[in-house]
Amino acid sequence: MGNSNFHVMAKPIGPICNLDCKYCFYLEKEVLYPQASKWAMRDEVLESYIRQYIEAHASPSVHFAWQGGEPTLLGVEYFQKIAALQAKYSNGKRIENAFQTNGVLLNDDWARFLKEAGFLVGISIDGLRELHDAYRVDKGGQPTFDRVMRGMDALKRNGTEFNTLTTVNRANAKFPQEVYRFLKANGSGYMQFIPIVERISSQATADGLVLVSPEFHGAARVAPWSVEPDQFGQFLCTIFDDWVRHDVGKCFVQLFDVCLEIWSGLDASLCVFRRTCGAALAIEHSGDLYSCDHFVYPENRLGNIMDSPLESLVESEQQRRFGRDKESTLPKYCRECDVRFACNGECPKHRFLTTPDGEPGLNYLCAAYKKFFHHIDPCMRFMAAELVSARPPANVMKWISAQGGGVTHKARRNDPCACGSGRKFKHCCGASA
Repeated sequence: MGNSNFHVMAKPIGPICNLDCKYCFYLEKEVLYPQASKWAMRDEVLESYIRQYIEAHASPSVHFAWQGGEPTLLGVEYFQKIAALQAKYSNGKRIENAFQTNGVLLNDDWARFLKEAGFLVGISIDGLRELHDAYRVDKGGQPTFDRVMRGMDALKRNGTEFNTLTTVNRANAKFPQEVYRFLKANGSGYMQFIPIVERISSQATADGLVLVSPEFHGAARVAPWSVEPDQFGQFLCTIFDDWVRHDVGKCFVQLFDVCLEIWSGLDASLCVFRRTCGAALAIEHSGDLYSCDHFVYPENRLGNIMDSPLESLVESEQQRRFGRDKESTLPKYCRECDVRFACNGECPKHRFLTTPDGEPGLNYLCAAYKKFFHHIDPCMRFMAAELVSARPPANVMKWISAQGGGVTHKARRNDPCACGSGRKFKHCCGASA
């Protein structure tokens, strides 16, 4: 026991949600459980999951993640029960909780509980009103922006820690700077940007699903709400340019933090950029464990934690093979790419194109990541060098200012270093880079 190298996203209410976001890939998972009458994770399953998850981690802290569907539909009392069970089985370990919500039902009672229990709240918001409401509507097709903002205000009013999760889709990808500055202005100090990429089959699969996996070989088209590769690449580059000039060390963007890890020679903390995957699983309300949140398909079901121990399912050959396949199925075009060190083919869910030489398995967002990784390379090299020299990466802002604000300029070896040290670039920041 005690393998700490995995993480589970818990879906205690399954796919049930009070919104009907047009791009949501999880709502249709309801068809996988046609016999379900109650969607809340039963008490015995919940207790078993919490106990097993804590026992499976040897580390001094254990991180739980709660999502849906929409977890606030379960009520504050349900999560008070979760906190009590965690305390019962903590065995001296520090318990951390992340709670992802659409924010619509948040109020002062929720905010106070989440703060007192130490939950980090993630708010799903896609930017300004017209961008958010383009796809994030309720079951009646009505906009939700005002309700989400009221929920966010409740968190602020009660001092509850939160960050933001923004999907990048066909609508808001056209307005990167507006989205970024809106999030900053509304108190988000940590941002996640998640690309929306889905394929719609011409008819439902035998399991009743319409949004299909990359292995699907029938007739399918990219969903009209999916971000386009060129859009996504430009979206990331534009926000990076704003951030790297003004906000390094003040505002944190998950992707930029992960890139700095990679350029510093560390393993990426985000699974999509690792060589292999398989350490980020999902558990349904029923206790069924799946290989990944993005691979909740019958063929990716590992088993049920009420029948088999959680840790044995995580370490099963089926899951190990799922993790290895990310690297072993990478096409030659990707293996020989100059940004493979950063990308590693990104998420297998998006690998449904063919390479220029006809090999399957190219990522739909390949062009976006090539553009972005090449664009940020000079700044990432500089910041990585600063870390090596025990200096703050935020010095990159002075470095950029010293060279006239450009972020893609590459200093020559014998140029004076732009950090202002008075030494040549090759003997200063360029030495570590």
